[in-house]
Amino acid sequence: MAGHSKWANIQHRKGKQDKLRSKMFSKLAKEITVAAKMGDPDPDKNPRLRLAVKASKAVSMPKDVIDRAIKKSQGGDAENYTEIRYEGYGVGGIALIVETMTDNVNRTASNVRSYFSKCGGNLGTSGSVAHSFDRVGEISYPASAGDADTVMMAALEAGADDVESDEEGHWIYCQVEALSEVTEALEKALGESDEAKLIWKPQSRTEVDLETAQKLMRLVDMLEEDDDVQTVTHNFDMSDEVAAQLG
Repeated sequence: MAGHSKWANIQHRKGKQDKLRSKMFSKLAKEITVAAKMGDPDPDKNPRLRLAVKASKAVSMPKDVIDRAIKKSQGGDAENYTEIRYEGYGVGGIALIVETMTDNVNRTASNVRSYFSKCGGNLGTSGSVAHSFDRVGEISYPASAGDADTVMMAALEAGADDVESDEEGHWIYCQVEALSEVTEALEKALGESDEAKLIWKPQSRTEVDLETAQKLMRLVDMLEEDDDVQTVTHNFDMSDEVAAQLG
């Protein structure tokens, strides 16, 4: 049940999403377009597109924006994006995985490398930090979905592997290939989920002090502000006191 980083995954992220809504919409639209271009434009027949649309709805992206992104994938003018994963270390040996979607690989590689360098970190080779994470499906529910035991039973019956719960909500984990099936089963038992997505789940987290947290968050912010970066995952955590000082 333990291990979910409430600060890293809820409080801070929600604040950044509110501030960077237009940028987030742009990145989600890019994912929708790529998912629809690679597979079927019907979300019911395309698991990746279905997840992208769900993620977009979770942050209140207008339906017409979603529809335009899908329509764009079917046109001849849709950009060709390359998906690249970068791995590296920030200060204190903290591991980071950066997932990108780009139409200019050289630009993206140069930018990501410079962010790590400017913030006291270093970019590693492919696989250099991925061994510290598990690739899994994550389905999240609000605390109102039920108590921890109720959600745990529903998750296990749906085919999930693990559940983490606290006063903020519930996070259910499953195998990558089972995400769509588990999500569908859970929504029959618990109702609509907040979000369902593939993530890199840290096998363990390292708590950092204020100075280290400031340097790491500078790196995370620089990465997330880059239009080519889709997701940034790390394995650090911090106490409530440090989080409060960080603001």
